[in-house]
Amino acid sequence: MSKKNIWKGITAGLKKRSPEILLITGIGGMITTVILAVRATPKAMQLIDEAAKEKAEAASEDDEVQVLTPADKVKAAWKVYIPAALTGIGSVACLVFAHSANARRNAALAAAYTLSENALKEYQAKVIETIGEKKEHEIRDAVDQDRLKANPVSSREVYITRAGDTLCYDHWSGRYFKTDVEKLRRAANDVSRRMLDEMYISLNDFYEELGLPPIRIGEELGWNVNREGLVELRLGAQLAEGDIPCIVLDYLKPPVYDFMR
Repeated sequence: MSKKNIWKGITAGLKKRSPEILLITGIGGMITTVILAVRATPKAMQLIDEAAKEKAEAASEDDEVQVLTPADKVKAAWKVYIPAALTGIGSVACLVFAHSANARRNAALAAAYTLSENALKEYQAKVIETIGEKKEHEIRDAVDQDRLKANPVSSREVYITRAGDTLCYDHWSGRYFKTDVEKLRRAANDVSRRMLDEMYISLNDFYEELGLPPIRIGEELGWNVNREGLVELRLGAQLAEGDIPCIVLDYLKPPVYDFMR
């Protein structure tokens, strides 16, 4: 590999990681600023004492004892704090640039995400238009069956909720749990009513209504009433391992990452 390619690789890596590098540098700089300021304080106190002695010696015996004013103290000691001040300014600049870089990156990611989401919606609509809604449902059912085969119930923990004993599978979290259809629909209605007041409901909010523990990504994904509308379920009837009846839980409008929240 040529030196030019090596340098290009290093430059690209630094650019890619610039927000993280700036953030770490800013935090390190702030810590260094505190250390430099603490170390400079004894020297500053010494300079202030010397300035006070010089002022006292310059005064005549008949004059009152002169006390240093705040301005006199700053004038006597400000130079020893120059390194700390410069480090602090540089640290703040690194933090500001890190935030700016992250903001630009998030804006670009949000734009790309929106384009991808719109393209997927257009594709799904065209699929239904081309092959018909019945065929599209058959394809979805086949996908649900493949999900159950890839995640057999015998290898997974089955969560027991507060209502019902019908086996269900949620592909968003990959979890099996037991409830009933009425509880699923009631949970969707409850979070939809909340969304009308709160504007946004997370996937974890829906899981909480079902009596399921939250998942890490469940707080980042959700529904915005102005974007996705209310929570509408798509319940598929399949057979899990051992020919056990199982409801596959999905959503007509899936939860998404809300960049504007």
